[in-house]
Amino acid sequence: MRIPFNDLATPHASIVEDVVAEVRALAGNSRFIGGPAVEAFEQDFAAYCRTTHAVGVANGTDAIELTLRALGIGGGDEVLVPANTFIATASAVAATGATPVFVDVDPVSLLVTPASLEAGVTERTAAVIPVHLYGHMVPPADVLPFAAKHGLAVIEDSAQAHGANAPDDASGEKVRAGSYGVAGTFSFYPGKNLGAWGDGGAVVTDDAQLASRIRSLANHGRSEGTDHYEHRYIGRNSRLDALQATVLRRKLADLDSATGQRRRVASVYAEALAAHGIPLVAPLPGVDSAWHLLVARVPGREAVRRLLDEAGIGTGVHYPVPCHRQHAYATDQTTSLPAAEQAAAEILSLPFFPHLRDEEVAYVADHLAKAITAL
Repeated sequence: MRIPFNDLATPHASIVEDVVAEVRALAGNSRFIGGPAVEAFEQDFAAYCRTTHAVGVANGTDAIELTLRALGIGGGDEVLVPANTFIATASAVAATGATPVFVDVDPVSLLVTPASLEAGVTERTAAVIPVHLYGHMVPPADVLPFAAKHGLAVIEDSAQAHGANAPDDASGEKVRAGSYGVAGTFSFYPGKNLGAWGDGGAVVTDDAQLASRIRSLANHGRSEGTDHYEHRYIGRNSRLDALQATVLRRKLADLDSATGQRRRVASVYAEALAAHGIPLVAPLPGVDSAWHLLVARVPGREAVRRLLDEAGIGTGVHYPVPCHRQHAYATDQTTSLPAAEQAAAEILSLPFFPHLRDEEVAYVADHLAKAITAL
């Protein structure tokens, strides 16, 4: 049996004809940049995230950077970032001239906590970026009181959490990923739960002025509703194109169904791995994860990966080097963030996609247990 780490082709096969028909219409009206396709997707995605506004941009990294810039965060400022995230979170901060300050995470959930955030805050801290890692949301209660205490902006990195929900202690209701901070940022990289056929990203927010400023910055600093060549800000070119918006809008209609399938596969994995005593990185109680990745903690990871590869099982590691140990950011090699460092040595992403069969899950779990025992 051969089981790939991911399978993007199968779910796309069912929508190709729909998308091709819409692309033909797009070719006919030639509205390739902006226009009705992008506007329709932005409206639908804002509604899906339970926010008022969505601004399509070129990718998820730009979504974070443009939001920070729109908030006036830059040189001299510090932004709190978890150490175990994809490097894009940190690079977006650095691109504004601000300094990413890496904080440790909970050793079990691998998410930021109030205590870990407190350990990183200084008088220069301007914002905090909670990362909803693997689709598991950081609950509002773990971020908002801390941010309010220190007067910080909260920008949710929701690149892996399209459609996730977490309980809100204030309202008693569940809130959607991207909706509780001043803004939420998303990536539509093809491997994401809501993935384009290329790059893409978005910012969602309830702040109309912030949305307008981000939209302007992403479009060469143009002033909305004025002359095409009037530029209020020093902006850049970071626009979601109409082709990707067309694909994303079609896939958004199926996202909840696909997420439900992911949750079902995750529950099958959890039971199979528990039978072998293998710990799974799971969401916090009350969180409805988007389950972007299925991550186990295993000793001797590289040897285990080789044995799984021999059994035809694809795997990944997200992420093998914590950000504070990356050459680009490791200005102080004495800094220790033990939970992130320990996790980086043990985490192993297993094959995971909505249409993974139960017998394939059992095959992976059995071979993973055999590989661990063989060490």
